[in-house]
Amino acid sequence: MLQIGSVVVENEVVPAPLAGISDKAFRLLAKEHGCQLVYTEMISDKALVYNNDRTLRMLDLSGEEYPVAVQIFGSEPETMAQAAKIAVEHGAALVDINMGCPSPKIVKNGEGSALMRTPELAFRIVEKVAASVPVPVTVKMRKGWDGSNVNAVEIAQGVVEAGARALTIHGRTRDQFYSGQADWNIIAQVVAAVQVPVIGNGDIFCPADAKRMLETTGCAGVMIGRGSFGNPWIFSRTIAFLQGKYLPEPSIGERIATAMRHLETVVRFKGEEIGVKEMRKHLAWYIKGAKGAARAREEINREEKLENVKAILRKFLQEQ
Repeated sequence: MLQIGSVVVENEVVPAPLAGISDKAFRLLAKEHGCQLVYTEMISDKALVYNNDRTLRMLDLSGEEYPVAVQIFGSEPETMAQAAKIAVEHGAALVDINMGCPSPKIVKNGEGSALMRTPELAFRIVEKVAASVPVPVTVKMRKGWDGSNVNAVEIAQGVVEAGARALTIHGRTRDQFYSGQADWNIIAQVVAAVQVPVIGNGDIFCPADAKRMLETTGCAGVMIGRGSFGNPWIFSRTIAFLQGKYLPEPSIGERIATAMRHLETVVRFKGEEIGVKEMRKHLAWYIKGAKGAARAREEINREEKLENVKAILRKFLQEQ
């Protein structure tokens, strides 16, 4: 069980909020595979406040099962508070503040993981957001900015004091991006330093990794990012594994059937042109490692029509 303020979920496995990944179709799949708490992609505070159409579509939670957390990013306390209010009006059960994104275009504006270099500003943002919304406010952050600036413990204590009701810690510095090994020891240090639930993130690629993280760090939950690419089964398999049950890896038939359904769902929500294009990376992940995957991927990347992509996937399955 994972309890964040008034939000209680029965299992401790959550999918990471990831730009270009955690859209409505992905969230529905994650829920289907047992995740009770899911997150939106990170959403710009300014774009929300200025009523940007594309951004408001990212905030469409209609038809989704409670609870959904909305992750916002920005660097101005007032604007972040306004954005948080809009998120709650659209159904956010939690508002998550992004202090972990390493992307150069985000950090150059002092947002994402750059906030770990300006602790006082980070604390003011959390304080302002927490005071402006009736739902729990959480923070996702990294180990620190770089190897010389590892300050996750200090930032964690400060944001909790400012009103954060839970934290997610990715065990890498901003400089590492997604390379090297995640430092789970920093997660354990944060767990020991604060009185709110801490969710551990980094290097969970199979159910046994999740169990090991929970046992070695004492964290309250595990967040799975890259391990779920083309692999929503990691959620259901991990939830089962933590309950002492073993679910087998999906067959190639199951993988293709789910890939097909994922594709159709994205096209339904975003239209054929955008949907087919956005699903190319996902489909490459679904078929990775199977015979003829490279050729099928090249064919898919040239296609713009839903039916043609489905035909490639059916042919690919026949050849296995």
